[in-house]
Amino acid sequence: MRKRRIQISSVKCILLCLCIVFAMSSCVSTKNLPEGELLYTGQKSMVVKNFYPHTLGRTALEEVEAAVATAPNNAFMGSSTITLPFSFHLWAYNRYLKSESGVGKWMFDHFAKEPVLLSSVNPDIRIRAAKNVLRDYGFFNGNVSYETFIDKDDSLKAKLQYTLDMGNPSFIDTVEYRGFSTPSLRIIERGRQNTLLPSGTQFNVTALNDERTRISNILRDAGRYYFRPDYLIYQADTTLVPGRVSMRLVPIEGIPEAAERPFYVGEKTINVMGKYGEAPNDSIIYEDLRINFHNKLPIREKVLKRWVTYSDYRMKRRLQDSASIIGRLFRSENLYSLHRQNRIQERLTNTGIFRYIDMQYTPRDSALVSDTLDASINLMLDKPYMLEADFNAKFKSNNQMGPGASVTLSKNNIFGGAETWNVTLDGYYEWQTGKYRSSDMNSYQIGLSSSLVFPRILFFRLGKREYDFPATTTFRVYANVLNRPKYYNMRSFGGNVTYDFQPTSRYKHSFTPFKLAFNTLSRMTPEFVQLIIENPALYISLQDQFIPSMSYTMTYDNSGRSGVKHPLWWQNSLSSAGNVTSLVYKIGGKDFTERGKKMLGVPFAQFLKLTTELRYHYILDKNQMIAARVLGGFIWSYGNATTAPYMEQFYIGGANSVRSYTTRSVGPGGYPPDENNKYSFISHVGDMRLEANVEYRFRLVGDLDGAVFLDAGNVWLLRKDENRPDARFSLKKFPKQIALGTGLGLRYDMDYLVFRLDLGVGLHHPYDTGKKGYFNIPKLKDGMALHFAIGYPF
Repeated sequence: MRKRRIQISSVKCILLCLCIVFAMSSCVSTKNLPEGELLYTGQKSMVVKNFYPHTLGRTALEEVEAAVATAPNNAFMGSSTITLPFSFHLWAYNRYLKSESGVGKWMFDHFAKEPVLLSSVNPDIRIRAAKNVLRDYGFFNGNVSYETFIDKDDSLKAKLQYTLDMGNPSFIDTVEYRGFSTPSLRIIERGRQNTLLPSGTQFNVTALNDERTRISNILRDAGRYYFRPDYLIYQADTTLVPGRVSMRLVPIEGIPEAAERPFYVGEKTINVMGKYGEAPNDSIIYEDLRINFHNKLPIREKVLKRWVTYSDYRMKRRLQDSASIIGRLFRSENLYSLHRQNRIQERLTNTGIFRYIDMQYTPRDSALVSDTLDASINLMLDKPYMLEADFNAKFKSNNQMGPGASVTLSKNNIFGGAETWNVTLDGYYEWQTGKYRSSDMNSYQIGLSSSLVFPRILFFRLGKREYDFPATTTFRVYANVLNRPKYYNMRSFGGNVTYDFQPTSRYKHSFTPFKLAFNTLSRMTPEFVQLIIENPALYISLQDQFIPSMSYTMTYDNSGRSGVKHPLWWQNSLSSAGNVTSLVYKIGGKDFTERGKKMLGVPFAQFLKLTTELRYHYILDKNQMIAARVLGGFIWSYGNATTAPYMEQFYIGGANSVRSYTTRSVGPGGYPPDENNKYSFISHVGDMRLEANVEYRFRLVGDLDGAVFLDAGNVWLLRKDENRPDARFSLKKFPKQIALGTGLGLRYDMDYLVFRLDLGVGLHHPYDTGKKGYFNIPKLKDGMALHFAIGYPF
């Protein structure tokens, strides 16, 4: 009883001290205010009337909130509405304001911040800015006001509360183009179907500016080099139809005559500066191209010509169509085009070898009597060698952790055609943590790889035309050594040839016609021999074998296209292993599915693997979105073995999968984990995978975001395995064998880097747990998993 009284007394003492501190800080916070001033202590939640619940309404609300938001001294992570009871910076300001030396002066210089005064917030100016925001989004009859609330306990403190009345939005009725020359007007009218201001669109300044830019671009794409968006202005009438805006787009008064004249590209010159920026001192003529360079030309003439010549037949046809309007077909290929200029600059940038790129057009005469522009492209090569080092610490959800390092040496432009050769040395050391930690599972890996990347497609021609899109050919070889001191030493060798190309902004393709991997165990301890007897799946995954394969991957991504509100990403991949090799055996008289076939005396794998993944982001506004993902895959092995190589099989769980489970801790099917076996994770892989995730992401405060998610999925076997009962896929058992979990997450978004912390909570195990009902998790703590990761899960 006495101990309890002492504890209660201690709690009361702590609370009393906190109250005294807060009371003192309250008095101190207004101690040095200028006479007649009030300390601003934040905002009350905004009152919103007549909210327009659509995308532009939400955007307008967010921008109004941003226009009036002001953080007080005691703001929580920069918030204007969420505050802390005590501001250390304000306390330091008042406490050490008069300190001229010593600790007090140091504290003031490093921690003090002046009080935020109500007068400095200037709410009158802020509501004027907020009203301008409303007008920018078509809420012409909207209004913003504010009210001041004096603190009841301290008359020198005050809060603000803003009231927003959005009113009714206005919509665009018609848009007319007036005042342009006849050829320009025809070009504009031909592109009207792509207008960003169709009838019925809500009025907003962003769309108006984007439409000006679009009109300017299509005119510049048809030779109007000197045209600019600033030469266009809008005239609006809101009186004809209530709630409707009739608009007219016209050139500004005094627009330069040259702005609507077509210009043509004449001579082309490339200036290649020295590696230290030296001016060119020599030159050559290659076909119709003049190339100036310093001492020695570092890039082949043919390659430079290809980079700065745009020969896309679709672009040629568009230029001919534009030129036909003004009757200049015979010069259409030389007509200046903004699109052509941008594509040439992109092509040069994509080579990755230039530090500086500048493209200029100079008129033949200053009076612009001539309609010819001479093009000059200035280039400076980047450093020929590049050394990169990466150090990291891995924290895996399968209870492995340890440091890693990678060093890459690259040589750019190795053959004078923007080719890149690099050598990478990497390694890591991992040790086991968690319940079953053991030095037997510690390991280290060292790898050496080398790649040669060509910025074009080698060995294949895509017809007679040279299409203008980014493409690379990569040759890669590698060697790895994985050492588990008390178990085995595994060596891996391999190489591949891969073609990557992107014919459009939405579609990317990757084709690997040849990939060869070879894994071999060079040392096995007696302990490991006993282990593989107890775990046959482990031996299958690590046995000596060749994996000759080819693969193709297609990725669709529309996130980079303008006007896309809800981005979609879809990737499909098909891999085939051992089939070409088996075809050679077939020619030699052996059956295609016959077992025991070997390559250089070692068995090789035969399988067909298909995967697909679909991601969809439904963006509610700039502070919240719903992200969803569905993925699946299967692998079918035949011929030499009915079990696929371990690294090719599927698993679920972990930071980017079903987050209520750690990696390889559930499945296949209804096969339960062995809680008493630290190696049981080896068996939780399968031939088939289905998974779905949905996540609601929202802004908390500042750069801190939150998430609520729901994950479901599992893996299955396609063949029966006596050692893993209930693991084969069955339509009858499918619903009960879907693992289900939910959870909460935090994300700290630094734009270039995202730190993520997710707490997954299991709702349903796909196996029998002894508990009846769908929600069969015996204990809450048994169904929880915490994951720390970098980047979003999807």
